[in-house]
Amino acid sequence: MSKVYKRSPSVFLPAYRNNAVLQLVIACGVAFVLYHFVEAILWIAGVPKGQVALYMVGNVALPPLALFKTKWWTLFTYGWVHGGFWEMFSNMIWLYCFGSVVQTLVGYRQVIPIFIYSLLIGGVFCLLAQLIPGSLFVVGHSILGAQVGLVALAAAAITIAPKYRLFFGYSFSIPLMVIAAIFLVLLLMSTGMQPVLLLMLLGGGLTGFTYIRLLRNGYRPGAWMYDIFERMERSVTPNEMVARSSKKRKQVLDHVHAHNEVSQKRIDDILDKISRHGYSSLTNEEKEILMKASKEN
Repeated sequence: MSKVYKRSPSVFLPAYRNNAVLQLVIACGVAFVLYHFVEAILWIAGVPKGQVALYMVGNVALPPLALFKTKWWTLFTYGWVHGGFWEMFSNMIWLYCFGSVVQTLVGYRQVIPIFIYSLLIGGVFCLLAQLIPGSLFVVGHSILGAQVGLVALAAAAITIAPKYRLFFGYSFSIPLMVIAAIFLVLLLMSTGMQPVLLLMLLGGGLTGFTYIRLLRNGYRPGAWMYDIFERMERSVTPNEMVARSSKKRKQVLDHVHAHNEVSQKRIDDILDKISRHGYSSLTNEEKEILMKASKEN
């Protein structure tokens, strides 16, 4: 009797469920494709290219303050779409760089909340900055792109472990601070040093820093997002599977509490060690403890 073997989806998307960085990259890629697909459909339908560009940008990008009242939803859309492929490609490289550090050190459940919070708070900073009197704070164009989210992830990574090093091979490594400095210089050049855009990026940086400080003080600012996702998942899952999942989760939690595997103080000590000496200074045991804590978060 012949058997049919199926290849697991995880072969093509490794650890997708527990890889928030990969999820964000895919989300931005899908948004980019959809945005330009709709543009192409409108062109084929005979709409002039100039009108198509105005329509698409006007309904997705964050507009100047004077137009925001009638385009309020753009605060939730502007950071997911990029106008050009190379802009998106370079942003996804930076996202992978800083997001992977955050994901490794504090868990995948913190990456998406930091990204989303920063887009919202950075957008608000941009709008409020335009209330400041003076021609320097006038914005004559709409804003697209995930740059604010990247700044937040970079700030979060530096806040967690400023002496962290990224290894490219067995012996070659670059300090995270050097990579962040290069990123910041390139980003500032792309803004043209416009005060409104600088304040917008500042809002993103403060978001990443504040999020990590709250996390270290015992708060979980992004927990509600995953709670919503899990409730939605349970609502479409058969009752038998929910019961088995709940029973298994209870067994795991009981085991963790019974053995007190990882204390918060122990995790804080490991993070402090990373801050002082870098990730490479950890022992194999400390790396395992940090990995277990990241999965629990």
